[in-house]
Amino acid sequence: MTQPLNPVSEWEQRRNRASRYYKRGEFQEYLALATENLKLARIIPDRAREGHTLNDIGLGHLGCWQTQRALDCFTEALEVAREFGNLRAEATAMSNLGSTYSRLGMFSPALEYFEGALQIFRKLEDPQGEISTLNDVALIYTKLGEPKRSLLLQHQILRMRRLLGDFSGEATTLNGIGFAYSTLGDYKQALEYFEAALPIQRAVKNLVGEATTMNNIASMYSDLGQPKQALLIYHQVLLTRRALKDRAGEATTLNNLGFAYNNVANHWQALKCYKQAVAIYQELGDRLGEGSTLLNMGSLYAKRRRKKLALSCYNNAQELAKQIEYQPLLEKVEKFIQALS
Repeated sequence: MTQPLNPVSEWEQRRNRASRYYKRGEFQEYLALATENLKLARIIPDRAREGHTLNDIGLGHLGCWQTQRALDCFTEALEVAREFGNLRAEATAMSNLGSTYSRLGMFSPALEYFEGALQIFRKLEDPQGEISTLNDVALIYTKLGEPKRSLLLQHQILRMRRLLGDFSGEATTLNGIGFAYSTLGDYKQALEYFEAALPIQRAVKNLVGEATTMNNIASMYSDLGQPKQALLIYHQVLLTRRALKDRAGEATTLNNLGFAYNNVANHWQALKCYKQAVAIYQELGDRLGEGSTLLNMGSLYAKRRRKKLALSCYNNAQELAKQIEYQPLLEKVEKFIQALS
């Protein structure tokens, strides 16, 4: 007859089990276990474990694109960490708050939280925490239209990850470098980095990462003037993302599919994909994704001389860009509106 687990051992085992769900991208299942663990931490009672679990629940909400709930959990986890003077937990919560604000397209508060986390990780001499946070900062530089600054940082990160033997992290950074090169318009160089990331994602069985990398590869084929090749890959990625219930990834791929269909002059199919993407972005509250897709839709309408519909899309995209104070999208929308008149 097996002895019943004591509450602390049960908390540890459940957290390990939840972690496996998280790595597979099964965020609903992960969230359910983490929520049960919070009840257990409060029964024990163990305030420090409660803080760790709040952080876990925040990650679950972030994976499910429940951003406000994620922010609430990470803020509470930060309060608990500061209450105990637990610097590592404080840096983790700050880094996660940065990731959430970044996902919302609110890059100023994101960078503030990342900077706070970096200072603590350096104080603790925690290279993994420092590198992971630097990687997030580098991605924001690319999104803010500073890809050269991002590349300088990411090449440093890549060397650090290789020194640490961080195989999975290496793939993340290779993807980030590819993203920066694609923003610079160097699509062949970008493709090389994405193709270098892919076998690593497969080796570590990171299905979400693999789908992201495949999506990036398809985008490069599209930008290199091979839309048919891009379409083939996008359809494979769409199936994977739907199987993983990755709604944010699905919306990204639908937007990309719309762009590729537009390039082969299949405007009806392009619009269908754009509208599906917008619906998912609205459901997730992803204003940056919605605004970027509306810009693509408006561009398609403008090409077909449907000015009123184009202007409506541009105005909606402009409003979304103002809400999140995202300057690169605002500037892009203004150029498109000027070209229309």
